Amino acid sequence: MKYMLMIYTNAESQQAVAERVDEVMAEVDALTEQLAKSGELVGGQALDGPGGARTVKVRNGVPAVTDGPFVEAKEFLAGYLIVECADIERATEIAARWPDARLCAMEVRPIIDEVTG
Repeated sequence: MKYMLMIYTNAESQQAVAERVDEVMAEVDALTEQLAKSGELVGGQALDGPGGARTVKVRNGVPAVTDGPFVEAKEFLAGYLIVECADIERATEIAARWPDARLCAMEVRPIIDEVTG
């Protein structure tokens, strides 16, 4: 089954990464290499900060567009990783090894293969 591991960050965790970026990136590189070798890595990507994002809501057929995520948000989605593994326990284990799990948060969600409607 495929799982999306969403990587969340905040100002404090961004500062922690900036202070030891080489160490964090080496850890990320080693983990992604292991996942690629095991065949569990499907893909992933870092996302630009919330300043480059837009939120779109359509109400009564009228789109309302605002810049970035909600101002109240203390954390924002910084990237994602898609893995294909046996179960959610394994996906959770992988998320726990990602540096952002120690610095802010990781969210693990099963991916629905087919949308029916």
